[in-house]
Formats: sequence, structure tokens, C-alpha cells
Amino acid sequence: MKPAPFEYHAPETVADAVGLLAEYADDVKPLAGGQSLVPMLALRLTRFAHLVDLNRIPELTGVERTNGTLTIRAMTRQRAIERDAQVAAAVPLLGLATPHIGHFQIRNRGTVGGSLAHADPASELPAVALTLDAEFELASTRGSRRVAAADFFEGTWTTTAAEDELLVATHFPVWEGRVGFAFDEVARRHGDFALTGVAAAVELGSDGRVARGAIGFLGMGSTPERARDAEAQLVGSAPPEGAALTELAQLAVRDLEPPDDVHASSRYRTRVGAHLVERTLSRALEAAANA
Repeated sequence: MKPAPFEYHAPETVADAVGLLAEYADDVKPLAGGQSLVPMLALRLTRFAHLVDLNRIPELTGVERTNGTLTIRAMTRQRAIERDAQVAAAVPLLGLATPHIGHFQIRNRGTVGGSLAHADPASELPAVALTLDAEFELASTRGSRRVAAADFFEGTWTTTAAEDELLVATHFPVWEGRVGFAFDEVARRHGDFALTGVAAAVELGSDGRVARGAIGFLGMGSTPERARDAEAQLVGSAPPEGAALTELAQLAVRDLEPPDDVHASSRYRTRVGAHLVERTLSRALEAAANA
């Protein structure tokens, strides 16, 4: 199939891009890597009168670490962060999660900002951003603002960004000290969207107890999810093992309402999600103990 007719725009600055978004209001869409948008246009699952191609805007590409934060510009390719030593050192969870995104051809073109703005609940990067309490930098003709990941994802393919706002960068906190990270997911085949997945991050204090912990899910709701109750039980405790870890994993999935569809039942996703919590949390704790 072919997409519906549209007018193509190729701005060379962020200012020009947000100007186009403001001018054409609710009938315009930014085009990043196109790995999600182009198939949807071709199948006519969506249509817009105007497409704003962001690929000619150099200020939207690059990675920078400053003052305990790793900033990734929106048009940075997923393959770039997968291979970037600075990313691996500052935000290891990104390096662990990115290889699960599609296939390498997808990651060669797909962008960090495009994946986050697309807000697919079964996608890896939104779950990582939520788990690490990242902040999204949005620009428009009115100026710029930052939105916490917890306030950004609103539903499947929807965010709290206004129609004239452009995601220009994502700011990831850098965890330092005795920290460990792990990521895992279950899919029908490698490269498919995950049926469920878990991202885990922990920090151990000088006394060996858990000083900070975060557990995030993908594929378990209409947005990425955090296991807040399980995190609260984890922090301040000795690293859980055996039955204690199993109990914590059950608590993590207790209040979730996973989708029930042709790919997997809600019950299946819940059981597998709990198992993945055990597995990823165990790995993260081991990595923190050896840090």
C-alpha cells in the first residue's frame, strides 16, 4: 500500500521545525527514523497532511555527559548508543536494553527520540527512561520545558507533549557508586515486540543494604510501568534471595493489568513478568555487589 498524499518539509534547524509544527497544528507529524511511522503511513493506519523531516537538523544529534546527567539528543541513532562507550559507562541500562530493539537494520535508522515519542508500551527505551526517572526536553515556538518520564507517557502511542512540541533531548540521571543494572524480555522471536520485559536498577549502600532500587516493565499495560510497592519494600533491605526474592517479584506484578490478546494472555504475561523480575533483580544485585 501507499501512504495518503502529504506535503514534505525538511527544516535545518530546531527553530524552523517547531515553526512548522505550530503553523500546521494538528495536521502535521515529525519524521525521525521512520521505523514506526512509515509503515503506519503505508498501511494508512494514520495520515497527516504535512511531514516534517528532522534528519537534516545537526543540533538534534549527539551524546553529552555533564553534572551527573547523560543527555541524548533526539535524532541520535539507536545503533550509536548501542556502541557508545560513554553511554555504556554512564547509563549501562541503555546498553543492555538497546540490542533488544528490533534487528540491527532497525537500529541503524531508528532514533532514541523517535522511539520515546512514539510511546509504544512494548518498546524498550520508554521502559528504560521511566525506570531511571529520565526527563524529556520539549521545544516549541513558546520556548522549552522538561517533563519527567512518569508524567510523559499517557497511553498507547500517546504522550503529554502538545501537538506543536518537539522532543529534542532526553536527560538520563547517572547512577554512581555500587550500582547494578539488568534488562530482559520475552518475545516470540528475537526482534519482535516484547510480550513482557523488565528493567532493573539497584544501588547498595556501605552497609550492604539496598539504598536505591527501580523496577520497570514493558508490555504490561498501555504505558511502561513501575513497580513502586516492590521498590519501596526493596529499599532498606538486605539483597533479597530465594523465597524473599520470589515474594518481591509477586508484589511487583500484583497491581498490573497486562493486555490479553492473540499474542499472549494477561495471566501469561503476569507469570512471566514476575519471573523476569526475579531474574533481572538478581543480576542487578550481583552486579552492584561486584561494582
